[in-house]
Amino acid sequence: MRRRFVIEAVMVATYGQLLVPARPVEYVIPYSTIMELYDMKEGAEPVMDDPEDDRHVKAKIAELIQFFQESLNRKKIERALQSPWRESAPLLLNGEVSFTVVNAMDNAQYGEVFDPIETEQILTASRLQIPLLSDQLELQDRIVNAEVPVQVFDIEDFEFAMEQEMESGNDWGATRDV
Repeated sequence: MRRRFVIEAVMVATYGQLLVPARPVEYVIPYSTIMELYDMKEGAEPVMDDPEDDRHVKAKIAELIQFFQESLNRKKIERALQSPWRESAPLLLNGEVSFTVVNAMDNAQYGEVFDPIETEQILTASRLQIPLLSDQLELQDRIVNAEVPVQVFDIEDFEFAMEQEMESGNDWGATRDV
């Protein structure tokens, strides 16, 4: 069984441990977060506070952009962009990690409390009934305080999130390998 999580594309580039999970994982990424990668890569504003970490993360962002631009992956993403809420076919990074790009649409449902990217992540998690991974404690608090019906995990709790469904016997957020 492959565990699924909604996540921003930049989180995958920032947190290397997400690419070496203990078991198969599928990251569901709203397309708008992929577009943010281009701004982060080329922007003058640092992604990380430490200059060395910033260079490293920007290099990882460039690698992730290149992965999404590979011919087969680009075709899969373009097909998903043909209609709202359509999911791409899995983009295989390695034997344990795959990505699914979703053409998420911000419908302003949570617009007063969350920005458009956050809203797309929340709506994707809600629509697909899978947990959201984030490193933003403020976002996590706002999700809880607004009583948004999604499960959210801090990236620091990634291993716990991966094991949670197994221990509880719950298949929520899991897909079968094909």
